[in-house]
Amino acid sequence: GGAKMAAGSGGPAARELFAEGLLQFLRPAVRQLDGHVHAVRESQVELREHIDSLATELCRINEDQKVALDLDPYVKKLLNARRRVVLVNNILQNAQERLRRLNHSVAKETVRRKAMLEAAGGYQGLPGK
Repeated sequence: GGAKMAAGSGGPAARELFAEGLLQFLRPAVRQLDGHVHAVRESQVELREHIDSLATELCRINEDQKVALDLDPYVKKLLNARRRVVLVNNILQNAQERLRRLNHSVAKETVRRKAMLEAAGGYQGLPGK
């Protein structure tokens, strides 16, 4: 499209400027996504703790009951839900690690491209920087 045309029509300096703009666009998005993943992971840990305490409370109630109530199926359901929360948390942890590596790569590439542009004398910085 137009962005590809603009990047390809002005020679190496225009391509470098386009690449730098793209990197500066990506960095905040990656950071924001990383922040959201972190918040979800924290809520997952909190949920797991609540499930643990509820399961413990159900077991205590079951032991204290004079009338025989079979709470074991509920405890098993809670433990199954806890297992799923742990699995989701592991998936989120892996995604967050990938995001951190991507953020690091974007930052390194931005620094590299700025240095190249400055060395070529074509970098004046972006407006507002």
